[in-house]
Amino acid sequence: MRHKIAGKRLDRHQGARNALRRTLVKQLFEFERIRTTRAKAEAIRGQAEKLITLAKRGNAATEENPAKMVHARRLAAARLDDARIVMMLFDDIAPRYTDRPGGYTRMLKLGPRVGDRAEMVLLELVE
Repeated sequence: MRHKIAGKRLDRHQGARNALRRTLVKQLFEFERIRTTRAKAEAIRGQAEKLITLAKRGNAATEENPAKMVHARRLAAARLDDARIVMMLFDDIAPRYTDRPGGYTRMLKLGPRVGDRAEMVLLELVE
């Protein structure tokens, strides 16, 4: 039984599942939109939004306590494992959403994939 166990398995072992999620989130931040299956998009959507909120808080903490910004960048770097994407997240993406309280991503349905009829979506950052 999977009672009180959060997250989708995505038919992968833990290491492959974590690598897939990390890669999809990095691609979302890099290209600002990705085309993927609905299950994968739902699996990474919350993680991506939490990282944007972390970056917003880190940028806001710069004025009062610079150590909080360093801490937020280190947390994001641990989750993304790519310094270039972390810089993009803090310098380009997070400042766009300073006045927005949440809901940074949008999922648009594209219909089924030709090969296996998997439901495809376009996951993108809201402007």
